[in-house]
Amino acid sequence: MKLNKQVVLSLLALTTLSALYRLIPGRPLGFAPQIAIAVFGGALFVQNKKWAFILPLASMFLSDCLFELMFRYGMTHYIGFYSGQITNYLLLTSMTVLGFYIQRTKIASVAVGLLAAPTAYFVLSNGVVWLNGGGYDRPKTLTGLLACYTDALPFYGGSLAGTVCFGTLLFVGWHFAKTRATNNKLA
Repeated sequence: MKLNKQVVLSLLALTTLSALYRLIPGRPLGFAPQIAIAVFGGALFVQNKKWAFILPLASMFLSDCLFELMFRYGMTHYIGFYSGQITNYLLLTSMTVLGFYIQRTKIASVAVGLLAAPTAYFVLSNGVVWLNGGGYDRPKTLTGLLACYTDALPFYGGSLAGTVCFGTLLFVGWHFAKTRATNNKLA
């Protein structure tokens, strides 16, 4: 995708809106657009991969900065910056790689990507939580690992739903914008 002024402004708006969305109190656990943005960025920026990785990272970093400010001023109990955050950023941006394999014009390909990314993120991130003794500090046994995954199921459901919802909006919006641009060139 060619980066012109309109595309850059759209990406800045997407990053800002997605970061602000994460701040909405009372949203379902895990229901956020960042994994969808990673997959979408990977599918869209196949030729310019750095932008594919920058989009979800910028969105997450901006929202974490805002969470940190709100936490410091007593507006939320969620801290913005925490130990293990770099690992979370790496796992989130790694979901971008799945987007590289999506065929943007094929609904089945997009659907598989939008289902695979939150599932891979769930398995990897909660495996890391278990290994590092986070969460409820489950024992380092198969039973402890399964308990850690069970603890995180509410987040997985929200993450899956959020990725499918936001991903659908992104891919459908991109399709209509591309179609409209093509029709305007023909007119």
